[in-house]
Amino acid sequence: MTVTARQLALATLDRQLLLERQRLDVTETVRRICALQAQTPASPYLALWNRVQDFAPEDLDAAFTDRRIVKATLMRLTLHAVHAEDYAPYRSAMLSTLRASRLYDRRFTATGLSPTDADALLHELAGFLEQPRTGAEVEDHVKGTFGEHAHRVWWALRTYAPVHHVPTGGPWSFTTPNSYRVSPTAPGPVPAESDAGVQRLLLSYLRAFGPASARDFARFTLLTSPVITEALHKLGDRVVPVAGPGRAALFDLVDATLPAEDTPAPARLLPMWDSTLLAHVVPGRVMPEEYRPLVVRRNGDVLPCLLVDGQVAGVWRAVGGGLELTTFRKLDKAAWQGLTEEAQRLSAFLVNRDPSVYRRYGHWWDKGFPAVESMTVTG
Repeated sequence: MTVTARQLALATLDRQLLLERQRLDVTETVRRICALQAQTPASPYLALWNRVQDFAPEDLDAAFTDRRIVKATLMRLTLHAVHAEDYAPYRSAMLSTLRASRLYDRRFTATGLSPTDADALLHELAGFLEQPRTGAEVEDHVKGTFGEHAHRVWWALRTYAPVHHVPTGGPWSFTTPNSYRVSPTAPGPVPAESDAGVQRLLLSYLRAFGPASARDFARFTLLTSPVITEALHKLGDRVVPVAGPGRAALFDLVDATLPAEDTPAPARLLPMWDSTLLAHVVPGRVMPEEYRPLVVRRNGDVLPCLLVDGQVAGVWRAVGGGLELTTFRKLDKAAWQGLTEEAQRLSAFLVNRDPSVYRRYGHWWDKGFPAVESMTVTG
């Protein structure tokens, strides 16, 4: 049987818990969906609001505080929230990419220092970060070794050193300035189990986003083709080929299932940078190609999206105590009813946390959209 494009989109939504909210613990949810994009502090909360029935933000606050869920730089060199037990293997999978992205960047090489110089600081830095420290405090500490180059050395190290971001309060647990603490579980600069880490990350990825191609996994992680090919080979019969609609070879977990073609997909209001939009090669599975330039801005900002029948149909933002929904095409009455009900619930959810969430990104609306329809909804 050949999987259709519609089934691939539905599979992604199903595995991301976007077809039906589940009554799950937040830590189990994060593990199940692999990772939450966490560039913006609000996004993990809104991602879980879309996926967990009766989601209580206090549960995620507590999970961050207790370090059951940790926030760190991982896939695509960006901040993700992951299950604490997944952090070490995910980091080992990504470490070579993380190190190379910084230690061979001209911003570091211009200092005249070598990768060995930076790595030599890791053990001593781990001791300093046994207690939470701000970035400014770390830079002051690093000045004792690297003087005027401390800023660039810490810029490199905070990307690949085994450090977590520490909750600092505010409506979404993390505020500026960022605070850091050493991971109690991750190894040093060159973990011995990097191959095992790639395999574990690939299995987690397929569980959360499959069926998928090697290029899809590369898009999600920035890992290289040889590394991915080797992982697929070593996983053996734990991963099986799947016939898909395109030319790219697809893979999936051996016991995975797929939704039926006629499975309904409910309305959803995705947060900024939701992983569903970033897990497959461009344009992705739920993003109509013509809408991508409207949603993914030139600097990489991925705006909060409206999903209608499993596809991006527009964007949303917080305005005046409610949510403004803007669509890129005309929607029928049933679609608007689904979006309105979701917007009312989300607006009510935001009231006690951050009614003007993502306000710093309002300039994209000021620049204008080719809006077809628009509505403001209050909770």
